Amino acid sequence: MSDSRNNRGQQPAFPEEAPVRRTRFSLILLIPVLAILISGWLAWKHFATRGPEITITFDTADGLTPGQTQVKNKAVTLGTVQDITLSRDMRHVSVKVQMNANSAHILTDSTRFWVVRPRINGASITGLDTLISGAYIAIDPGTSGEHYQTEFRGLEAAPGVRSDQPGTTFWLVSPALGSLGEGAPVFFRDVPVGDVLGYTMPPGGEGPIVVQVFIKAPYDHYLRTDSRFWNVSGIQVGLGAGGLKVQMQSLQALFSGGVAFGLPDNRNAVNAPVAPANSVFKLYTSQADAESARYHQRLRVVTYIDTSVKGLAAGSQVSLFGLQVGTVTSVKLQMPSPQAHPKVRVEMQIEPERMMPEWSESQLARAKEYLAAFVANGLRASVQSASFLTGESLIGLQFVKNAPPVTMTYEGDVAVLPSQPGGMDGIMESVSTITDKIAAMPLTQIGEHVNDLIAHADGRLNSREVTQSLVALRNSLQNLDALSKNANQHLPELMTALQGTLTNAQTLLGSYGGDTDFQRSLQGMITQMTQMARSLRFLTDYLGHHPSALITGRRN
Repeated sequence: MSDSRNNRGQQPAFPEEAPVRRTRFSLILLIPVLAILISGWLAWKHFATRGPEITITFDTADGLTPGQTQVKNKAVTLGTVQDITLSRDMRHVSVKVQMNANSAHILTDSTRFWVVRPRINGASITGLDTLISGAYIAIDPGTSGEHYQTEFRGLEAAPGVRSDQPGTTFWLVSPALGSLGEGAPVFFRDVPVGDVLGYTMPPGGEGPIVVQVFIKAPYDHYLRTDSRFWNVSGIQVGLGAGGLKVQMQSLQALFSGGVAFGLPDNRNAVNAPVAPANSVFKLYTSQADAESARYHQRLRVVTYIDTSVKGLAAGSQVSLFGLQVGTVTSVKLQMPSPQAHPKVRVEMQIEPERMMPEWSESQLARAKEYLAAFVANGLRASVQSASFLTGESLIGLQFVKNAPPVTMTYEGDVAVLPSQPGGMDGIMESVSTITDKIAAMPLTQIGEHVNDLIAHADGRLNSREVTQSLVALRNSLQNLDALSKNANQHLPELMTALQGTLTNAQTLLGSYGGDTDFQRSLQGMITQMTQMARSLRFLTDYLGHHPSALITGRRN
């Protein structure tokens, strides 16, 4: 009751409001926000940097791994291999590559792809870095592409020329390839200045082979329109005046082959125009052949050989006094009929410019006149050995002494040179001639006469005639010795008497005086006696030194 009254009499009391605490912001809420933001950024970056997907066809997928193998250019990654599948015909593989967004503009019809693996090509070794890092796909964007594409045919080897490498491409034609191969070096004055890009066989396999070469800048400006290329593959071995000579361009050229070129040899080489791109040049087999190409005048000559021509072939030298004056163009065996003796027809080209540098085309007609005069003076052609080491032969032109007179003939406009055996054949023919002469000698009869002379020698020496002849010879020698002694004893007395006579004659001549006939006659007699006295004195002196002169006569 009291409580109610109290409650009625007083105002009811309201409870106090509880203090409200403000809720703090939790950092945990930022984690999902950041995760959403990062995921969104990653998703945006993935789609923003994602480039096109391309397909590259290779013959094999050796060294390629999906998700790992990368596409690179200058060591910069431009894409990654995503998938590798085998084609339905089981002949090649299709490699799907996810490219970066910034590489889309280089995917044109001139873009090239190839797999970089360890490779040995001749003396060059490439791709050794892939032994550790693994194989990768290299890309060359090219420069002439215009159309965008996503499907490509990959190369099995690296191209010889990159699109960003300055230089010029040229073409060489050759009847044979030799040891040349793709990647072979090109030399200029022993400096590698380019590479062989490849070669193309002629249609049907007939005709010259076309070789494509690339020469780097600035060396491509050294190539003139009249420059010449030659093959420097392998080792050149020769036996010359200085002994055995071995020449090798480089170790790489030994294994993979190589070509070289030089400046023209004429005076206008510096002013000659630079060869334009894709110019065509002839590839010579050696530097000697390339140097011979600068001689433009040719005189066709043939000769017929009836001895061995082993080692002689087209391209062999024609020499005069040991100097090259021409080249052999063909060697053919001819058998015109069963009755005729077979002969070898050797056709040559004489180059007058080798003998006369100032030779002009107008003087070519005079060359035949010179040649005819040389033949009349004994010029002959023969097969001679060029190298005992290699067995090569050449045609030697030489003047033969006391050669029978021959008039040079012609086969159309081709001069025919007379020939004679040369080299070992000439020596063997001379030996054969001497042997024939010895065989023609009556050796049997001579032997019989010698045997008869020896058998009857004792009887003939003991004969009466020989004994009498020896006795007479002994007596003659004794008489000669006595005469020599008497001459030595009496000749001085004779000289003394003659000298006294000359003295008396001079005294008598002096007593007469004047110019009378008697005086002149006496003077002549005295002169003759003086000459006789001098002669006797010389005779005495000579017999004193050479007593045998009375029989053998005076020695010169």
